Amino acid sequence: MASPHELIDDRREEGVFRIHRGMFDDPHIFELEMRHIFEGGWVFLGLECQAANAHDYFTVNIGRVPALIQRGGDGVLRGFVNSCPHKGARIAHAACGHARQFVCPYHSWTFDSAGRNKGIKWKQGGCYTPGFDNDSHDLAPLPAFGSYRGFVFGSVSADVPPLAEWLGEAAKLLDLVADQSDEGVELVPGSVTFTYEGNWKLQLENCSDNYHFTSAHPSYIRLLERRKAAEDAASNNFTSAMQSQRHWSGEDDEIVGGTFSFPHGHVLNFGVGSPTPVSPIYERLDWLTEKVGEAHRDWMFNMRNLTIFPNLQVAENAASQLRVIEPLGVNRTRMRTWCIGPKGESAAARRQRIRQYEDFYNPSGMATPDDTVAYEDCQRGFAGKVMPWLQGYQRGMATRGEGASPLADRIGLKPAWSIEGNSRLCDETVYQSYYREWARRMAGAWSA
Repeated sequence: MASPHELIDDRREEGVFRIHRGMFDDPHIFELEMRHIFEGGWVFLGLECQAANAHDYFTVNIGRVPALIQRGGDGVLRGFVNSCPHKGARIAHAACGHARQFVCPYHSWTFDSAGRNKGIKWKQGGCYTPGFDNDSHDLAPLPAFGSYRGFVFGSVSADVPPLAEWLGEAAKLLDLVADQSDEGVELVPGSVTFTYEGNWKLQLENCSDNYHFTSAHPSYIRLLERRKAAEDAASNNFTSAMQSQRHWSGEDDEIVGGTFSFPHGHVLNFGVGSPTPVSPIYERLDWLTEKVGEAHRDWMFNMRNLTIFPNLQVAENAASQLRVIEPLGVNRTRMRTWCIGPKGESAAARRQRIRQYEDFYNPSGMATPDDTVAYEDCQRGFAGKVMPWLQGYQRGMATRGEGASPLADRIGLKPAWSIEGNSRLCDETVYQSYYREWARRMAGAWSA
């Protein structure tokens, strides 16, 4: 089985960074990823608003481990392994709900919304020894659990840095989402779950990939052009919805975009826009200016794709989408997605947000089907190891700079690496941050 050094050719001093195709189709590598990445560090679980009230809950998977996130009667949000301590059965099966208690369907052990065992069926007649109660019968709490600005994270390993340290400067990019309302962010009712026949890292990369836009989505670009020709742009929300992305077509070479890379594999790619009525948050322009200042306000109107490694992506362009990556197999991935928005926005802004979201996102939109077909094409192509090294990781290396850029300085952001350029630069060095963090976490697989 290949080691990280055999899968990642990382020679910074020579300007070389390549990934071996086996990174994406080796089932042994996938098993190690589940153990050392998804079950060995922080992962995103959901939003606090998914369990807003006492006794609300939702369920997720942390790698292969089922987890239960529930708000107790005391109002505290907690995370547990969704497994009865008796024989290991899952106690919660629904994706979300409201329950004061759970009764294990196998042997009827009972637990309250704070995870405490409240009853063992026929315990008095069970002839247990005194040593039985030396063990806790409560649900096992997640070894690491916390939230930041309503974004909830957890780990089934206790050997993780504090959440604030792990997020680092990338937390400021979550602030740009949460600060659009005094009440924070919420999920628009309704969600979409779909799968594609490809490796999970294909989605990880694609969110940060500007290079593919004009190649993979020409039908969407042509549709925008037809809409613009057919109607006055000032009255056509759909036509204008993607103006913040139109520079990726190569028409607007002077519009600045770029990328930021952070420790622990978090990255941002962005395109500079300006406050316009096509954005659902335009109605809050004056309020945002007063609350966060012009610099942070303007950053909220930029096109931004944020990835918090390994499984959270927040895409803000035509609308705002939250994506959760869930690996199912070396060549199968499940995506859970939501439209998100600031709490308290007007009905008109929410309607505009949803219409623009439907236009671009989800399997029924104009972009997602193109992307998933490309993922599956790549997965098929990874079998061709006559030329084993992939070359899609080096655009931008000659201009990448260490530390902050002028655009980062405007909001006091301190990335580890920055790139700014025109629309045709389409930096690929952000992927290097993913794979250096991948190698750091996976190193334990070969040293154990």
